[in-house]
Amino acid sequence: MEGQASPRIAVALHDIEPATFERCAMIRDWLDDHGVDRVTLLVIPASDLHPLDARSPEMTGWLTERRRAGDSIAQHGFQHRRLRRRRSGGAEFVGLDGRETKSALDAGWRVLKLAGIEPDGFVAPAYAYTPALRRLLPERFRWWAGLLQVHRTFPSADGAHHRLTPAWGMGTERPLRRILSPALIRGAGLLCGQTMRVDLHPADLRHPRHMMALEWVLDHAERRREAITYDELVGAS
Repeated sequence: MEGQASPRIAVALHDIEPATFERCAMIRDWLDDHGVDRVTLLVIPASDLHPLDARSPEMTGWLTERRRAGDSIAQHGFQHRRLRRRRSGGAEFVGLDGRETKSALDAGWRVLKLAGIEPDGFVAPAYAYTPALRRLLPERFRWWAGLLQVHRTFPSADGAHHRLTPAWGMGTERPLRRILSPALIRGAGLLCGQTMRVDLHPADLRHPRHMMALEWVLDHAERRREAITYDELVGAS
C-alpha cells in the first residue's frame, strides 16, 4: 500500500571479543551478503582483563570500520561472566551491590573508550538487569536493550513510547530450543509486525539450519525488511 512504512529488522551480533572475532566477522559478512547493511555490534570489553586494543588491534580496527559503515556499537557487560559465584547463568551483574556495579560498568566503558570505540548503548549479558544497573546506565549510554524492548535513556522529542520489540534468538545453546528455533524464526518473520529484532551469537555459525531459517526471513519475505541499528530504533542517531 502506498505510503505504508517498510518493515524493519534490527540485528544484534552478540559476544564480540578476540576469541570470537573471526566467527563474528564471518557472520557480519554473511549479513552484508543478504542485504543487512546495518547491525548493532555487542562488544565484550575485557573478557580476559586485557586492554582490547592491545589484545586484538585487528578487531579494534574492524569495529572502527564497521561503525564508519553505519553499524552501532554496544557495551556487552564487562567480562561477560559472573563476578560473584552464584547460580545466575551468564547474568554478570546479578548479586553485585551499587559500588561493584558502577566499578564494572565504568571499567568496561573506559576500555572501549580508550580503544577508540566508545559505545552507543548497553546490553547486559543474559539480559539480566538489576535496579542498580538500570540507575547507572543513563550516565554513559543513549539506550539499553532488554529482552522485550530497547529503552532510550533520553526524553523523546514527541513524548512517544516504543512498542514492545522482543528479541528472537537462534536458540543454538540449548537442545530443545535448537530443535524448535528454525521454525520460530520463520514464524517471527511473518508475524512479528513492523520491527523484528534478531539476536545472533558466534556459535550460530555452526548450525546451518538456523542460518538458513534467517536467510529465508531476509530473502523470501513479501516485502524486504530495512536493516536498522538499535540507535535508529530508539531515534538516537
